[in-house]
Amino acid sequence: MRLASLALFLSAAVLGAAQAIGADKNDDPDRENTYFNGKRVPPLLELTTDNFDTEIKQSKFVVVKFFSPWCPHCTDFAPTYQTLYEYYYTSKAPTDSDSDSAATVSFGKYYDIRFAEVNCIAYGDLCAKNDVQSWPQTTLFEDGKVVDSIRGGKAIGILSKMIEDALEREFPGTRPKGELPLPEPGASAFPSEKSEDIAQKNKEPAKDDSTATTKTTSQKVDDTKPPKPTKTPNEQGISVSLTAESFQNLVTMTQEPWFIKFYAPWCHHCQAMASNWQQLAKEMKGKLNVGEVNCDAESRLCKDVHLHGYPTVLFFRGGERVEYNGLRGLGDFIQYAEKALDICSGVQDVDAASFKALEEKEDVIFVYFYDHATSSEDFMALERLPLSLIGHAKLVKTQDPELYDRFKITTWPRLLVSREGRPTYYTPLTPREMRDTHLVLSWMKSVWLPIVPELTASNAREIMDGKIVVLGILNREDQETFLSAKREMKSAASEWMDKQIQYFQIERQNLRDAKQLRLEEAEDRNDQRALRAAKSIRINMDMSDRKEVTFAWVDGVFWQRWIRTTYGIDIKDGERVIINDEDNRRYWDMTITGSPIVPSRVSILETISKVTSSPPLIKPKLTISSFEKIFFDIRVTFSEHPYLSFGCIAGIAMGAASWFRGRLRRNRGHFRLEDNLPIKELKEGLLGTTANGKKD
Repeated sequence: MRLASLALFLSAAVLGAAQAIGADKNDDPDRENTYFNGKRVPPLLELTTDNFDTEIKQSKFVVVKFFSPWCPHCTDFAPTYQTLYEYYYTSKAPTDSDSDSAATVSFGKYYDIRFAEVNCIAYGDLCAKNDVQSWPQTTLFEDGKVVDSIRGGKAIGILSKMIEDALEREFPGTRPKGELPLPEPGASAFPSEKSEDIAQKNKEPAKDDSTATTKTTSQKVDDTKPPKPTKTPNEQGISVSLTAESFQNLVTMTQEPWFIKFYAPWCHHCQAMASNWQQLAKEMKGKLNVGEVNCDAESRLCKDVHLHGYPTVLFFRGGERVEYNGLRGLGDFIQYAEKALDICSGVQDVDAASFKALEEKEDVIFVYFYDHATSSEDFMALERLPLSLIGHAKLVKTQDPELYDRFKITTWPRLLVSREGRPTYYTPLTPREMRDTHLVLSWMKSVWLPIVPELTASNAREIMDGKIVVLGILNREDQETFLSAKREMKSAASEWMDKQIQYFQIERQNLRDAKQLRLEEAEDRNDQRALRAAKSIRINMDMSDRKEVTFAWVDGVFWQRWIRTTYGIDIKDGERVIINDEDNRRYWDMTITGSPIVPSRVSILETISKVTSSPPLIKPKLTISSFEKIFFDIRVTFSEHPYLSFGCIAGIAMGAASWFRGRLRRNRGHFRLEDNLPIKELKEGLLGTTANGKKD
């Protein structure tokens, strides 16, 4: 009976210690315990939106790490914080020499201190509420209020000093004087004890039988603890039907990637896509979670997602999402899913060798250059970009000096896109502009197409609208001719881009020279007013008034009918090139000499210059009839010049109203005096004879 009471007492002491220092109250089988100084250490307490306020107020002191699982600095800082937690968890509480309370009171219970962590990707609102502006951030709470914070991955000594100062302030004289002998990050014992000594200590028989029995029992329990399982996504190869509750638990609250379809049972497009979606789930078995939401049954969930139509397909990773806008074929779904999985692995860090290998596989690569001074805010902004690039381009980061030299990088961080080895730089350099996700994404969307992309139904609007497109109509079935034609088009595209860069630089220099001449003239005349006016001149290189020339190719066999009806070209007659101006519904298929444009660098380049001149030196053809062109021009005029068009219409309406009013008056007649007065009065006048009897 006495032994049972003693065992019950020791169990309660161990449970109280675990809860006091900050471990989870319930051992989670999915999370592993660690061992420090020969003692078992439970996992860190994970704070969420639901339990944050409650847990923070339960203890006098709570040390909280705010982090992101994708942040490189957070990854480097994780061993430091874990070792700090294990060090204090296994430390001994200060007691009087003649007291036995050291055997029952833990460090955490004595000082009422716990350690915890918050995942800022899963609980972004919670981190924003606590003014977390960068990752990682270590914050000390006292009585539920913030008393101190340390930003960045600092050394363990800096974190310990923050804790020691707070403990000494609350419990004067209980903390050691001077610097504590702290372990190195990742260590498994106090600095004064080696792991071999701890192992030997564990092997020595205990003096007290009851203590030995308790230790043996505890060790057996720990040995039978199952290892942390690795969850396999989509184990059954099916599309999981999600409700609002399961969506929250499986998608939003985790970092697992999900490909989810939002549909309505009565939607015909949804019904047509259903078989491909089920087949996609089978193909992604063990790779990617696939789900679906019935918006008739889960209307509130679909409303929160802000759907615009059915079906809508979204890719989720934690609190982030991106909409799938591609075709709904099985192959299109699989291709997108595989690229999404690749991006979800994080922003890959590359060196010169791995980047060269990547260039052979990828047409478009965004490269983020950083150095040791790059802050966590910069990496936070970088982590928001990959999802939007799925299916378009690859994003990598590097700090390889060889790549610095290749791309002439002298400031950090810096962002560029490499297309066929040709770099295009993101020009803004200020920290605010580098961290502005919307600004960076807007630039990325303008350059994420390859130099000569394939024209498909999903990217046709992006390629054709607002641009003059050199479109190669090629035959993919003849591989030798096809590769040769693509090579010629890439050569023409590269040469044209080089010429445009040179033209841009020359024009900018001309504007600068003109400004300098005005400055010199004003200085020579000592005209301060003219000098101020010359200094206020801005070099405006806005190219919005000029149409961009891009290159693309289309499969002439697959799109044979559309090409024949729109451009009157049949791939059976050979590969051709057209220069298309979609905004004006016109195109050119002949050179200045009247011969067809062929996939040749010379043929293409000599025609582009004639087409882009104002006015064009070659007469264009129309993709619509002359009658349709009249209405098209009217519509374009109204859209481009709405106020002028409205004024013209108002003027025409007023002129028509004035003419109609005059015509009505003529038809109705005028007032005539002879119809109302006698003939005698008309002859004598209205006033009759004058006063002297004379008549006029």
